[in-house]
Amino acid sequence: MHVTGFREQFTVIADALAFAEGIVDTVREPVLVLDQDLRVIAANRSFYSAFKVSPEDTQGRLLYALGDGQWDIPKLRALLEKILPEKGMMEGYEVEHEFPDLGLRTMCLNARHVSYKGGAGTTILLGIEDVTERRVLEREKDELLRQKDVLLEELQHRIANSLQIIASIILMKAKVVQSEETRLHLQDTHKRVMSVAAVQRHLHASGLDGAVEATPYLSRLCEALAASMIGDNRPIALKVVGDGGMVSSRHAESLGLIVTELVMNALKHAFADEKAEGQITVGYEIAGTDWKLSVSDNGVGKPDGVFGQGKSGLGTGIVKALAQQLDARVATSTGANGTSVSITHATFAKAVRAA
Repeated sequence: MHVTGFREQFTVIADALAFAEGIVDTVREPVLVLDQDLRVIAANRSFYSAFKVSPEDTQGRLLYALGDGQWDIPKLRALLEKILPEKGMMEGYEVEHEFPDLGLRTMCLNARHVSYKGGAGTTILLGIEDVTERRVLEREKDELLRQKDVLLEELQHRIANSLQIIASIILMKAKVVQSEETRLHLQDTHKRVMSVAAVQRHLHASGLDGAVEATPYLSRLCEALAASMIGDNRPIALKVVGDGGMVSSRHAESLGLIVTELVMNALKHAFADEKAEGQITVGYEIAGTDWKLSVSDNGVGKPDGVFGQGKSGLGTGIVKALAQQLDARVATSTGANGTSVSITHATFAKAVRAA
């Protein structure tokens, strides 16, 4: 080869090497460049800084001999000698190891085979990310979440017990008061306390955090309402129909309270005659993030627009307040086939039309 051509080729190689070393040195995570025999060709500054070693003790040495054998890690051997040759690259392999000067560390390894044209051997790029602190924080977070769940479960248990005690005291008072009007008010209050307890109990069974599947939750709640408010003596069926869909626990709690109030209203007004046959249907529809809840009966009906009247009962006020919290509106319709009350999220109708 001509001397000038050799010098030009040498310059190209030198420039390429300098460029490659510059790239490796800018990487924040420690990086090793190994030959096919797993001997260290080069390492970046992050490697020397993180593992407290010098270039003189690193370059040209076998990986497993570094630091008196501290890199002779069985899982790392399996990665480099078995898995990597088969797949050509590996990402996100975690290795735990006790380093003499650093203590127990968790490292996330990324490796890649680099082959050259002409069969001039191969090299291995080994990236090492120290994720020890991240894993410690994740474990601490998981433990805090576990403790939160334990405390929340204890809180739910205490709330349920307190509601049962309050309901029992109210019922006892209802039995001893002389005034029939007061007795009726106390009995009504007892039912509402029990309804809150039922919502809490079934929401707790469905899951305290995250999302709750709406239709199964409402079905379980209505089964409990039917058992406590209808029983075997009244020929009234209570059923739930719907599309399903997931809602937050907070949303589910409000839906449960609304359903309980509307079922109580239907039993009180639509089926005042306790021997009358009938059916109450709870419906839940969804359209994207929008929804509609309805409670319908085939009873005697009530005046149209009762939920829009200023002077309405306690149950009506509760339903309207809960609907407002959910950014929903309340509407009633009544006729020969009974009464239907719907609680509609503000954009549900638009969403249905768009679909």
